[in-house]
Amino acid sequence: MLSIGKSIRLERIMNRQTGHTVIVPMDHGVTVGPIPGLLNMPAMVDQVAEGGADAVLGHVGLPRLGHRGYGPDIGLILHLSASTRLGPDPNHKVLVSNVERAIKYGADAVSVHINLGAEYESEMLRDLGEVAMACENWGMPLVAMVYTRGPNIKDEHDVEVVKHAARVAAELGADIVKCDYTGSPETFRQVTEGCGPVKVVIAGGAKLGEDRALLEMVAGAMEGGAAGASIGRNAFQHESPEKITRAICAIVHEGKSVDDAMAMLQA
Repeated sequence: MLSIGKSIRLERIMNRQTGHTVIVPMDHGVTVGPIPGLLNMPAMVDQVAEGGADAVLGHVGLPRLGHRGYGPDIGLILHLSASTRLGPDPNHKVLVSNVERAIKYGADAVSVHINLGAEYESEMLRDLGEVAMACENWGMPLVAMVYTRGPNIKDEHDVEVVKHAARVAAELGADIVKCDYTGSPETFRQVTEGCGPVKVVIAGGAKLGEDRALLEMVAGAMEGGAAGASIGRNAFQHESPEKITRAICAIVHEGKSVDDAMAMLQA
């Protein structure tokens, strides 16, 4: 049973009626630098909020540079772990913040990134466990971004490794698990069922370039039992972040078809 604090905060990052969520991660500034779409954080937060996103996710730079002072409300998830593409091992994520700081910043949840199969997997698992315990103490929801990356991983989207990774996050205390899509509703259902009552959302991944492919991925995940989607570059680097966010929300929250969402996007 979730604590009262977790329950209240989860309502700020999830739709109360559907129990689903659309998150737009904006933590890329640390990983890859000032990329297009994130140069003006307040303007981008405003666009995805207008599109109906339930939450944005990022490092402390997000509330410092993109805090909501106007427009629709939107939840804030503070990301606690980081690495950069310039380092010798970008898959080695380390903690750069903590739950107490997230509370000071008014965050509604925190997130941690773990790469199973990476050389420093054990350290990242330890960090996940420690953050999960702090989240229990403070009543803070925890989003675990868990991926399979390393020399022993032949296919990051293979259902066998994805469902294992998702289950690890669920076992160690995540309230929401974010993982890769496995390619079909049938295989992704193995992932969601393997997490029991813990909610699972899909990661948007690299920029696809085709709106229909993105929307089909979101629809397939929802058919497979997902609780939503966490779409970053495919949202904030879209020619119309507000429209693509609204189209994603239509699938996640309203059960619209891909064709209906495409019609909304093209209107």
